[in-house]
Amino acid sequence: MTSNVIGQEIRPSESIPGSADAVIIGGGVMGCAIQYNLAQLGITNTVLLERDVLGSGSTGRSQAICRMHYSNRVTTQLAWLSLRVFADFDARVGGASGFVNTGYLVVVNEADQGGLERNVAMQQELGVPTSVVSQDDLARLAPMVTLYNDERAAWEPESGYADPYQVTVAYAARAREAGARIVTRNPARGIETDGGRVQAVTTVNGDRIATDTAIVAAGPWSKQMLAGVGVDVPLLPVRHQVATVARPVEVVPHHPTVGDISQSFSFRPDGSNFTTMGFGDDEEQSDPEVYPQGVDMSEAASARAKLARRVPGMADAYYRGGWSGLFTTTPDWHPILDAVPGLDGLFCAVGFSGHGFKLSPAIGKAMAELVADGSARDVDLSPLRFTRFAEGDLLESSYRYRVLA
Repeated sequence: MTSNVIGQEIRPSESIPGSADAVIIGGGVMGCAIQYNLAQLGITNTVLLERDVLGSGSTGRSQAICRMHYSNRVTTQLAWLSLRVFADFDARVGGASGFVNTGYLVVVNEADQGGLERNVAMQQELGVPTSVVSQDDLARLAPMVTLYNDERAAWEPESGYADPYQVTVAYAARAREAGARIVTRNPARGIETDGGRVQAVTTVNGDRIATDTAIVAAGPWSKQMLAGVGVDVPLLPVRHQVATVARPVEVVPHHPTVGDISQSFSFRPDGSNFTTMGFGDDEEQSDPEVYPQGVDMSEAASARAKLARRVPGMADAYYRGGWSGLFTTTPDWHPILDAVPGLDGLFCAVGFSGHGFKLSPAIGKAMAELVADGSARDVDLSPLRFTRFAEGDLLESSYRYRVLA
């Protein structure tokens, strides 16, 4: 029998039952979406364990862009399915997603133009509304954006951004209404196994929940949790930075969301008066409890210069604040969505590499179906299997800027 420890003892938000049909470890958007979708399948006797409050890890520090431009069919499918949920969230789930339709523009330089065209062709095959656009098209769609002579762009009219906190708590509320339990401020201590099967999940406060199903969705804490049952998973947390600038609305009243591969950063509107930028090098972080959570001002200044180059009217935008969060990356910058080999009843939804929030509605559904039925109904998850790294069958990207894989 094995187990491991994460976190320190803190008071839980709810009492914990002695048994459950499934225990979800991690209360970010992914864990809450999985629990909600299990309830939709009739599996309501579940417990979700969160170390702090819902959405307090990587979810709460997301830039929250919702777009579909990827280099691989499986990720594109997950993003396209998810976008339709975000855009119709109240009818499909119940509650607000905060989705704002801005359109999404991806910009590449000459070296990446072939990749852009391949990606757009693949996405169109899957029914995604997207197209390569010319300078004339851009003058009509987004006249505030400048393209240079060696650059090309693709446009997604239905994309935008949403609110990670609203989405997370809506999933949690609907799961609770169905009878599921959510326990915050009482982290999972470990997973007990015996005879190659999950037996229970324990907490730092000494609770033991007997269960034959455990789902690890603990973001940057997932590697440590899985290591406690002898599972080595190739996860590496890296720091990413986000900063907000005040937009000179008299000059730039609005702009689309932009994935600027040419300059290796991204930006989106943030309400009517602000713009949020994502930037920075991939700095490895060994301890998810301790990392620089602020913004490096030199890098923020560099991002502002890139923003002004792309949208010249933003030259007078000024810094309002920022934060850093963690991407939990895998070697191919795509998640692992699978049953864990060798341990019956153990599942993982980990390694989202900066893509998690935008994929969460579809992944929540797919993982619930995997747990309940043995396979997902809408998407073939085999490209995201646990064993692909050992098999040397990694997903590839058309671009060097890996978070836009």
